[in-house]
Amino acid sequence: MPDTPHRHVTRRTVLTAALALAGTGALSVRSVSPAAAAGRRAYDEPYRPQVHFSPARNWMNDPNGLLHHDGTYHLFFQYNPAGNTWGNMSWGHATSPDLVHWEERPVAIPHDEEEMVFSGSAVFDRDNTSGLGTAAAPPLVAVYTSMVKATGRQRQSLAFSTDGGETWTRYAGNPVLDIGSDNFRDPKVFWHAPTDRWVMALALSAEHRIRFYASPDLKTWTHLSDFGPAGATGGVWECPDLFELPVAGAPGRRRWVLIVNLNPGGPAGGSAGQYFTGDFDGTTFTADPQDAPRWLDHGADAYAGVTYNDAPDGRRILIAWMNNWLYGEKIPTDPWRSAMGFPRELGLRAAADDSAVLVQQPVAELATLRRRPALRIAGRRIPAGTSRLLRDAALTYEVEAELRPDGAQRCGLEVRSGGGQRTRIGYDLAGGELYVDRTASGDVGFSADFPAVHRAPLALTDGVLKLRVLVDRSSVEVFAADGAVCLTDQIFPGPDATGLATFAEEGGVRVERLTVWPLRSAW
Repeated sequence: MPDTPHRHVTRRTVLTAALALAGTGALSVRSVSPAAAAGRRAYDEPYRPQVHFSPARNWMNDPNGLLHHDGTYHLFFQYNPAGNTWGNMSWGHATSPDLVHWEERPVAIPHDEEEMVFSGSAVFDRDNTSGLGTAAAPPLVAVYTSMVKATGRQRQSLAFSTDGGETWTRYAGNPVLDIGSDNFRDPKVFWHAPTDRWVMALALSAEHRIRFYASPDLKTWTHLSDFGPAGATGGVWECPDLFELPVAGAPGRRRWVLIVNLNPGGPAGGSAGQYFTGDFDGTTFTADPQDAPRWLDHGADAYAGVTYNDAPDGRRILIAWMNNWLYGEKIPTDPWRSAMGFPRELGLRAAADDSAVLVQQPVAELATLRRRPALRIAGRRIPAGTSRLLRDAALTYEVEAELRPDGAQRCGLEVRSGGGQRTRIGYDLAGGELYVDRTASGDVGFSADFPAVHRAPLALTDGVLKLRVLVDRSSVEVFAADGAVCLTDQIFPGPDATGLATFAEEGGVRVERLTVWPLRSAW
């Protein structure tokens, strides 16, 4: 994979025709070719992520319509075609063969004079239950929240594609579900084989409830049940997802997972995602007992996480928006604003109390970007203080480490260090907490909510802190305890912050194992 920006990334889209407001409402867009944008050095700006998806220009938030179809991963997302703050909500679109290399496509479903196109999901209607395609050419169907501009009402609508997702047409019978609410959004739809019908999970946001519906054809929906309030309720509920997974370590056992995002009320402040495990019988979700909210991520910058429909081999793959509503429109990036978190493969692991814990790891395809290791360490004791491992660790890299506190009360790694800046990924033995300290991580002055230390409870395994860290030009993603605990944070370091170090306080630390892989740019 070459290190130079990929040729497709200069592609951008321009709306060139008004939407037809009658009939099917065909969507018309025109793409500006890469050649027309020659000379613009896309995807190499300061802070531009190199292994995370970001649009070439303008504002992006929630991932939408995650669908694998005909060998292609589709990523739709909330997008403002006209600026780099929230507004004019439409569905942007990108595709990938491998979840690593993305091509930005023309805007899929633009806003129009009547509606903004809020979050939702997409399915392959293989049996053409909707009648929006044919038996020979079944359609892709997007189910989205239509926010009526004149009134603020949120209704559920359809758009469909019969050319593999290249072009989309609004359904003439929209909306397909309207309860007269201003807080009724973010449908996640999937095929439930045991009951032979489509199931939809929707957020009644202000009521902290998830409502379930069923349909034979994606057009007519019947209310099944409600779940909630439960767990964290400090903000509105949004972007639900529901899926089933086997439980590793418990042969034959399976549990359903319900993801519920909320804003604000997250463990690091602002927006975040929580999850429940339980049972879904095709009508009702019944949660397992839990004493406290269970967070998808304890960092500040993982929101609206949802998963792919129809991923190959039964994989359950999640993508989250790597930003936070506390400061999302202020982050110092240009000409784009916001990126997606790196795709994560999800699993369930049996716990000692007979519960099931969600575990997350970067998808295995990340390894295709690895260069030759820049550093390998095994069995080295490092004394108290800060010890530089690499002066120039590149700007994008992956670290796997096993650290054993050897007298230290706090220890860990410093990434993107230098020039008076650093981001600490550490462990506090007294508190039993993993933390990311970004208070000195670079540009932190654009919002009072940004400089902070974010923490997650974590028990060491046999006295060892096991970490996997993905560092990009403007983010760190930390996976601990084999993915049972995650922290995702944006950072905006200066050009001199290229170092990698260990630190230990009040004693030493033993590096049982540490490997650093520089990563090629995915662009």
